Amino acid sequence: MKKLLYVVSVLIIASMFLTACGSAATPTAAAATQAPAPTTAPAAPAATQAPAAASNDFVARAMAGEFKGKTVTATGPFVAQDATKYAATMADFEQKTGITIQYNGDKNFEADIKAEIEGGTPPDIVDFPQPGLLAPFAKEGKIVDLSKNLNMDPIKANYDPYWIQQSMLPGPDGNPIVAGIFERINVKGFVFYPKKAWDAAGYQIPTTFDQLQTLMDQMVKDGTTPWCIGIESGSATGWVATDWMENIMLRTTTPENYDAWVAGKLKFSSPEVTNAANIMAKIWTNPKYVYGGTAYIVKTSFGDSTKPMFDPTGPKCMMNVNGNFIQSFFPPDAKPGVDYGAFYFPPIDPKYGSPVEGGGDIWGATSNRPEVMAVMQYYTSAQHLKVWMNQGGAFAPQKDADPSWYGNPVDQSIGAALKNATTFRFDASDLMPGSVGAGSFWKEMTSWASGSEDMTTALKNIDASWPATP
Repeated sequence: MKKLLYVVSVLIIASMFLTACGSAATPTAAAATQAPAPTTAPAAPAATQAPAAASNDFVARAMAGEFKGKTVTATGPFVAQDATKYAATMADFEQKTGITIQYNGDKNFEADIKAEIEGGTPPDIVDFPQPGLLAPFAKEGKIVDLSKNLNMDPIKANYDPYWIQQSMLPGPDGNPIVAGIFERINVKGFVFYPKKAWDAAGYQIPTTFDQLQTLMDQMVKDGTTPWCIGIESGSATGWVATDWMENIMLRTTTPENYDAWVAGKLKFSSPEVTNAANIMAKIWTNPKYVYGGTAYIVKTSFGDSTKPMFDPTGPKCMMNVNGNFIQSFFPPDAKPGVDYGAFYFPPIDPKYGSPVEGGGDIWGATSNRPEVMAVMQYYTSAQHLKVWMNQGGAFAPQKDADPSWYGNPVDQSIGAALKNATTFRFDASDLMPGSVGAGSFWKEMTSWASGSEDMTTALKNIDASWPATP
């Protein structure tokens, strides 16, 4: 979650990536839709298993009751319904092991976690929605190298190599460490809409950008506002705007250019990035296209921006681009596939295929106490995520995920689009240096959206903020 991203997000879906500025690989299929595969090596009988082998199977030790009564503190950006889903997801583990996971969600996570870690009072485990935010703490030696604590063989067997690569960040000596575990991912760039009103109006799902443009104009003609957009998100305000730009970038230029952009080699003021920004601006700055206009965009939280779609008197706007996690902010009684649907934001230039952007939750540990390592190891199996997948709002990067665990038709359709993606890239701002991806990029896009500066100035300011040594 850029971010839920704060998120909410991610995809969070290197480019999801090796360093805060690394380039991405393109998987052939999404992990969440791959056939189930073994995740952890079966435990050998106690009489034949060497103590060293048993010692790093922390989950087995936890299930045997060794850590009963222990507490693991945790924090991250998910709050409200997401925090509730997380608690439900971990309830089985807590019940079976006797370990208490004390999670405190933080709406101002990005700002507060730095103070906690630098102040020497961090939680045991931390959910970073941006690898770029985790990277400096790994570099400072304040994050546990999991490869020195966990048995990495079964973990590597249960993840596409892409995810292992993106979890490796420079440690204090500059050499990469396994700084975290990708627990769940978010898929971005999908358009959510109020299905009943949509169907009643006779609107068709657009499969090209030209069709989307025609649809927007038809909605305006019908007296309906096409888009619901809000970017307020506490100290992460602006990430929604960066998600839009990233998705447009993937649809208007090469994956290699996207990777260069992430790495700081392709400037924000370049023709490629400027083109994507201008395509976005044509929608965002048109008061006929956006509910409430730019003033509403800046002052409204990303979650609340969806509320007009579900207005009891009828939708005030018809579409909201977001990650799959946005469903957590819909009315509790809204049924996926009945009250709302989702479709893939269509390709813009056909030669770039059907790319997908995502984000991911990468959990880092600040302590290597055995009960903490048990939780981290537990995250490496999709079994732990089954409840959340069924409730909606989470996609599993682990190979042992069963597609039938997705509990609603919207998530199933998103999973299908993920599987059919021609290119996958992690959320660009999540991979950029934290001062840019979770700093100037968010800030400058917010300044542009508010009208306090033009797009050219905003892009140049982001370029000027790029650190000399990412």
